[in-house]
Amino acid sequence: MWCILIPLLVGAICALLGYLLGKLFGGSSEDNSTDLNVYKSRIAKLEADLEACKASKSSGLGSAVSSFAAGAGVGSVAKIAFDADAAKAVFGKKIKEDDLTVVEGIGPKIKELFHNHDVKTWQALSDCSIEKCQEVLNSGGERYKIHKPGTWPKQALLAYQGKWKELFDWQDELDGGK
Repeated sequence: MWCILIPLLVGAICALLGYLLGKLFGGSSEDNSTDLNVYKSRIAKLEADLEACKASKSSGLGSAVSSFAAGAGVGSVAKIAFDADAAKAVFGKKIKEDDLTVVEGIGPKIKELFHNHDVKTWQALSDCSIEKCQEVLNSGGERYKIHKPGTWPKQALLAYQGKWKELFDWQDELDGGK
């Protein structure tokens, strides 16, 4: 009888000990999948930064050469090329050029208000003063007066310059554009 009971007891103790050691040192598959998602998002952001850097290097050199060749003045500003792939890599969705709703706090209705005031591009919005933005909001009536456009020109400037990572990180800190 003891010949059967002792091996069963030792087997049960070993199984319990193996289970506990596996839990202690092995971790769980949920932690691994969470870590994997974090690393994938980091890689996507780094790739977007790399592409933006490559684009700024190549477009900066090309615009400097072309402006020099054209005899452009010192104060002239060249149009910055829009890179939809870099924007998508950072935001995780397709971004259309000069879409004002990329700016946190601006939705489709506020975008229409700005379009009615001939502010249709990120560059135009970045050139607006905060007072001008507030005037545009006030023209829409009472329901738009509660919005705070204090960061909108700066956000639009970052979008216009293609600084997607910087814009995305800043928008994480903002609360409805404030």
